[in-house]
Amino acid sequence: MDLKYDFYIGAKPEDVWEILVSPEGTKKTFYGCTIRSTFEIGETLEYVGPGNDGEETVHVYGKVLAFEPHKTFSFLEHPGPSYYDNHAELGSRITFTLEPVGKCTKLTLVNDQWTESHPGHDNADQAWWMILSNIKTLAETGRTLEME
Repeated sequence: MDLKYDFYIGAKPEDVWEILVSPEGTKKTFYGCTIRSTFEIGETLEYVGPGNDGEETVHVYGKVLAFEPHKTFSFLEHPGPSYYDNHAELGSRITFTLEPVGKCTKLTLVNDQWTESHPGHDNADQAWWMILSNIKTLAETGRTLEME
């Protein structure tokens, strides 16, 4: 059930990192969402943006596990309350790792530790491809693809 992706991006780790965590970057690559968090290990985070509950829909929420700028960002996640009644029982771990490789950055995403029968798993694969493609495109060209 684990999902793993490796993307090689023609940009510095600092630039890719900025896209992963800054409001400007996440809004362009994570379906209009921004991250609300102090990024302190053990603290909460939320991906908030337009959706079922209006402009302030919580799409994902959870707890920060690791945060090392330009290298690693990991958190436990739950789908937002507007998606499933049992959202607090559903979860997985998401880990982004950045590694310089020549003049590129290798961005690895691992989405694992899924709760059994998590209904969001099947949609996650398609969503991650779109998000990661947009991160790559934005880092390399300053533009993004249209997101649905």
